[in-house]
Amino acid sequence: MRTNVVLFWVLAVFFLLSAAVYGVWTFFADGNNHPEWVGTVSMALSAILAGFIAFYVGRVHSAQGGELPEDRVDANIDDGDAELGFFSPWSWWPILLAGSAALLFLGLAVGFWICFIALGVGIISLVGWVFEYYRGNFAR
Repeated sequence: MRTNVVLFWVLAVFFLLSAAVYGVWTFFADGNNHPEWVGTVSMALSAILAGFIAFYVGRVHSAQGGELPEDRVDANIDDGDAELGFFSPWSWWPILLAGSAALLFLGLAVGFWICFIALGVGIISLVGWVFEYYRGNFAR
């Protein structure tokens, strides 16, 4: 995380310098005597955003009370893997749920009546995914 903090602070300084150079450059360009505000403000806001992220990651790094395995040079790959949860390896329900979401967006783009079909398929897929370990061979 220490490397991420440094990278985001460098990024914040880069965007701030870019905003200043861009503002001065557009001020004197073509004799307009006014800067191009959209680019200048967007780069300044990008600098502020990178600074916010660097500050937050720095605070989290200092509050965690130690170094993460990703920050140590002598760490192994197995040191950083945590339990991510249980996932059904042979479940078809997520695919059907993603298909119903795609059908929903298709309905928003093409015809609203398709959204009703997508809603029905989505509810069936969600219920099937939630309750797949309560019935059949996998019942507990």
